[in-house]
Amino acid sequence: MQEFDIIVVGSGSGLEVSAAVDHGRRVAVIDVGPFGGTCLNRGCIPSKMLIHSADLMEQIRGAHHFGIDVQVRGIDWETMVRRVSESVDTDARAIEQGNRQSPNVTVFKDAARFIDKKVLTVGDSTIHAETIVIAAGSRPQVPEIPGLAGVPYLTSDDAMRLERQPRSMVVLGGGATAVEFAHFFGTLGTEVTVVQRGHRLLSREDDAVGDRLTEVYSRRVRVLTDSAVRSVRRDGNSVAVEVSSPDGDHTLSAEALLVALGRVPNTDVLATDRGGVALDAQGFVRTDEYLETNVPGVWALGDIVGKYLLKHSANLEAAYAAHNILYPDEKIAVDYNAMPQAIFSSPQVASVGLTERAARERGRPYLVSEYRYDDTAFGAAVEDHDGFVKALADAKTREILGCHIVGTDATVLIQEAALAMRMRAKVEAITGAIYAHPALPEVVQRAFGSLHEPEQSPAAPPNRLKE
Repeated sequence: MQEFDIIVVGSGSGLEVSAAVDHGRRVAVIDVGPFGGTCLNRGCIPSKMLIHSADLMEQIRGAHHFGIDVQVRGIDWETMVRRVSESVDTDARAIEQGNRQSPNVTVFKDAARFIDKKVLTVGDSTIHAETIVIAAGSRPQVPEIPGLAGVPYLTSDDAMRLERQPRSMVVLGGGATAVEFAHFFGTLGTEVTVVQRGHRLLSREDDAVGDRLTEVYSRRVRVLTDSAVRSVRRDGNSVAVEVSSPDGDHTLSAEALLVALGRVPNTDVLATDRGGVALDAQGFVRTDEYLETNVPGVWALGDIVGKYLLKHSANLEAAYAAHNILYPDEKIAVDYNAMPQAIFSSPQVASVGLTERAARERGRPYLVSEYRYDDTAFGAAVEDHDGFVKALADAKTREILGCHIVGTDATVLIQEAALAMRMRAKVEAITGAIYAHPALPEVVQRAFGSLHEPEQSPAAPPNRLKE
């Protein structure tokens, strides 16, 4: 059995911990590969690189609104995919090589499984450490749909490396992954149908945001809400999907089927039960507020914990875990306050804090407002007639409770609200600031400047387009 001071299972955000504690300690880093975790290899980075191509296509197609006559002669799918794959693969190799060159790090590029408390097998090796960090992430959830196992289907793991663009696609799901891929493939010419069990797309976002995105997507692709998949089967070179919807049963036939129905933790792959590590009902690792599990010395972070399945959340947790491992007598509880979410759909969606629905359910008195993009100079200039900012604040203290944005550069605009909330600021931190005019962030300031009691209509916003 090989002995280490620290074992890190996972080469995504777990590497932030190994780098922080690597001061003469013997560290084992385990990952079946490629290095860099889900975000780099199969998630946020490659998907956003590909989505940027779709964003450019959308801008080109909308150029006529601005008096520009332009045509697209074609799409080089192979170049588009190769650009992303080569960039990602290069980074993954560099991360692995950097770890292999570290004098205190031993890399195990194989699957790991617990066989006892603080003991794992990795390939032909058995290793032990008193300190273990479980950062093995998650994988796409594949539900038990009759016939699914017998047809070729895609998940987010492989949808970004297709050798050719499918002519048609059925997307199962209505969350962030589903709407991002529907935008990517649909904007570039694939005939897309989205099948969503819920009443709206992005059902975890604020209702107003989900309703707006569903409305916009329904103009561009086929969207079936309140719909359930009954079965899947082969249909020649296509996949046939049997769907039940409020308006009856449908048989959807498409060249490609994308399953985008959430993610599950990799705890079963790790056999965490044999390591004595407790899980919750959904299979995520249970930790205390310091990220330590029920087994002293065993820590967990990232997707496998299930608090937020976001890369920036995992990085935040890694910083806390490293501190708490290094300074066990001065542990600090993780502060998740103001965790933003960014969705690179079209239009973009971003949010932070409470939704209006959550505020009502908690019985918290609140103020709310919605401010349209096109009621600002820049919003009108870019012809964004769908975008808006929704703001919420405590009715008594005026503490910012939440901000929800759908529209141009929403993923950028959310940061100012997230920063203000992170600092526990009140509404006046935004309304009292000086904003450059006529820049798009004014829409955030105006939203917080027009707060009102819920279920009441605020006064019409002043027309400041020419101010």
